[in-house]
Amino acid sequence: MARIVFGMNLSLDGYVDHERFAPGPVLFRHWIEHVKGLAGSLYGRRMYEIMGYFDEDHPEWTPELQEFAEAWRKLPKWVVSRSLTSVGPNATLVAGDLETAVRRLKSELAGDISVSGPKLAQELTDLGLIDEYRLYFHPVVLGHGTPFFAGPRPPLRLVANELIDESVIRLTYVPA
Repeated sequence: MARIVFGMNLSLDGYVDHERFAPGPVLFRHWIEHVKGLAGSLYGRRMYEIMGYFDEDHPEWTPELQEFAEAWRKLPKWVVSRSLTSVGPNATLVAGDLETAVRRLKSELAGDISVSGPKLAQELTDLGLIDEYRLYFHPVVLGHGTPFFAGPRPPLRLVANELIDESVIRLTYVPA
């Protein structure tokens, strides 16, 4: 049975912003290995469109960006959207009953399925479908933006912490 895991980089004050801070080399290596080990990934429309950048090679990419892109392209993806009518390679559109679709994925697959996007994560939280939350704290304060938790934070229990590099710590929680 698969586990649904929501993990993202965030500021000390709880906001995600893919343009205000980026992972350093050690954390980026961590994300490459993370993607390589996933059974699949669930995306909301906005995050899927951002990640679509990796569908095509770019001449300025480093070997690490190329390695991440190759891993991402191989990854089965499910895109939850009411507005999209199609999705790209190795992706399936989920336009109907989200709960039924995710419960089916959990029962049919083994390993971790990542959730990308706070709004989608909140929908899955409300349905009781997220098995683990991974918060990657960066030493920045944004003061505004998209919060990691898009709604009321569920009761959580800390199960692990890990220093990823000299400035990023991952806290891992499960529903209490």
